[in-house]
Amino acid sequence: MRKIALVFAATVSVLVLLFSYRTRTHSGALATAPQNRSPAGSAVPSGTNPPSGTSSTPTGTSGTYDGGGADTRYGPVQVEITSTAGRITAARTLQTPSENGRDIEFNDAAVPTLIQETLQAQSAPIDTASGATYTAEGYAASLQSAIDAAHG
Repeated sequence: MRKIALVFAATVSVLVLLFSYRTRTHSGALATAPQNRSPAGSAVPSGTNPPSGTSSTPTGTSGTYDGGGADTRYGPVQVEITSTAGRITAARTLQTPSENGRDIEFNDAAVPTLIQETLQAQSAPIDTASGATYTAEGYAASLQSAIDAAHG
């Protein structure tokens, strides 16, 4: 009887430890991005790249514009741009896939690269980030939507 009680207590202890183990090692900006923000731009389906030659930077506009949420295989991606005098001066993600630690890990590495590419290219056709293909495709689609919103 004592042996059964000891085995039961050990099992319960292991289960408590297992379920209390935190899989997220950090809480970066991506993990805390607003998830229910209403997009100002229209939704753009994922997996579709804008036709070449149709993407351009806003001309003469200034302000902050939200792109539509782009659904990807692993979750939605939404981008916000800040435009000053027709140039994209800042970009950030409002939503990225964050269901598990791998999503967050990939996005923590990929999103800064995507933002840098956005600022250099000043358009939606940008180089994608290796290892985060779905996020990069969703980012480009939402970025195009934000650029379209800046055009009015």
